[in-house]
Amino acid sequence: MRTDQNLASLGSMRSAPVVFGAGAAIGVLGGMIGLGGAEFRLPLLIGLFGFAALSAVILNKAMSLVVVLVALPARLAAVPAAEVAARWPVAVNLLAGSLVGAWVGATWAVRMRSATLYKVLAALMVLMAAALVVTHTTALDALALPLWAQVPAGVVAGFGIGVIAAIMGVAGGELLIPTIVLLFGVGIKTAGSLSLLVSLPTMLVAFARYSRDGSFAVLGANLRFIAVMAAGSIAGAVLGGVLLGVFPDLILIPLLAVILLVSAVKLARHD
Repeated sequence: MRTDQNLASLGSMRSAPVVFGAGAAIGVLGGMIGLGGAEFRLPLLIGLFGFAALSAVILNKAMSLVVVLVALPARLAAVPAAEVAARWPVAVNLLAGSLVGAWVGATWAVRMRSATLYKVLAALMVLMAAALVVTHTTALDALALPLWAQVPAGVVAGFGIGVIAAIMGVAGGELLIPTIVLLFGVGIKTAGSLSLLVSLPTMLVAFARYSRDGSFAVLGANLRFIAVMAAGSIAGAVLGGVLLGVFPDLILIPLLAVILLVSAVKLARHD
C-alpha cells in the first residue's frame, strides 16, 4: 500500500475551526492578488495536516475545483459575457494543449516515487514564486506573434500549464493569465475569465486520470475536511478581494514569493 494511502485520513483528526481557519488564510492570500491561492494550500496540506505528497495534490485539486466553480459565475458577471465569448478561440487554443497536459501530468504524478514528487513540487513552487513576481511587477505586453506561430505556441503553453496544474493540484490561473495576455494580447480582466474557462475542463481531465489510481480514495476518507477547508478558502477569498489594493504590491508580492520559496525548501527536504 502506498504511503499516501497510509496518511489518507490524518487531516480528519484536526478540528474544524483549525481546518476552516487554514482555508480562510489561504483564501485571503489568494484573494489579495486575485487568485485562488491553491499554491499556498499545497504546502499546508503536507506540512500542517500531514498528508503525503500525492494525497495532498489530489485534495488540493478537489478544493481548487470547488473554488473555481464558485468563482466562475462571479467572474463572468464582472466581465461581459459577449467580451469573453468573442475570445473563444483563445480558450480552445489553450485547451488543445492543457487537456492533454493534465492527463500526462496526473499520470506522471501517480507513477512518481513520493520522494521524487516532493522534489518536483518544490521546483514548481519556485516556478510559481517567479511567475508571481514577474506577473505583478512587470508590465505585460503582447508578444505580437503571427498567427502561424501563435497557435502552436498556445498549444505548447497550454500543455505545460496542464502538466503543472495536474501535478500541483492547482487551477493554473497563475500561469494562464500571463500566458493569455502575452500570447493573445487579451486584457487582464478578460484573461482572468478565460483562465477559469480553461481551468475547469483541464481540472476535470486531471481528476479523471487520478480517479484511476488507488490514492484517489483520499477524497472519500476526507470529505468533511475538504468541505470545511473549501468553505474557509471561499470565505477567505471574498475577504481577500475586499482587501485587494489595501496592501501595496511592493510589500505584498515579495512577501508571498518568500512564503512560496520557504515552502519549496521545506518540500524539498521532506522525508
